Amino acid sequence: MGNAPQINPLVIFLASLFTSNMVLVNFLGMCSFISVSSEYDTASGLGKAVALVMVFTTTINWLIYHLLVVPFGLEYLRYLVFIVVIAATVQIIEMAMDRYLPDLHVRLGIFLPLITVNCAILGISLFMVIRSYSFWQTVLFGFGSGLGWWMAIAALAAIREKMAANRLPPGLQGPAITFIITGLMALAFVGFSGIFAVM
Repeated sequence: MGNAPQINPLVIFLASLFTSNMVLVNFLGMCSFISVSSEYDTASGLGKAVALVMVFTTTINWLIYHLLVVPFGLEYLRYLVFIVVIAATVQIIEMAMDRYLPDLHVRLGIFLPLITVNCAILGISLFMVIRSYSFWQTVLFGFGSGLGWWMAIAALAAIREKMAANRLPPGLQGPAITFIITGLMALAFVGFSGIFAVM
């Protein structure tokens, strides 16, 4: 806790949105990013759910790690603790969506419970430990990373929906054009790298 880097939490927030974007720069969480990005409404719903999970799990994991795991010398259990918190949070959000947003719950299907194994969410918790972030740095890092993931999947889905109405050569249809669009988006985000840098 005392070794937190002297980085303004707002800089961490902006960096996690652009220059350290979880999906377009660190390439974490690519499976659901590619799979659920064919329809804007569904992709945006998943992006919101992932962002919500990122904020809550990162905050809870920081508190548990610094108030329980470290004082009792149980650092070797951090992976297990982080995954249990992520799974519990996803389960609560899934139950809430089933109750209050049943249409979106049906559209997301299997991808909603699979948020539990989205490596971007576990990656954020591990980054906050590796980088020795303070509480507020962690909260804004989780918030920015969640918004960045949501922004990226929503942008990809919007582009794919627009392109679905156009005729593409057979070799570019399906996954091929999706990977090309993702690569171009990643290049655009990396273009911000001189503005905010967080290590």
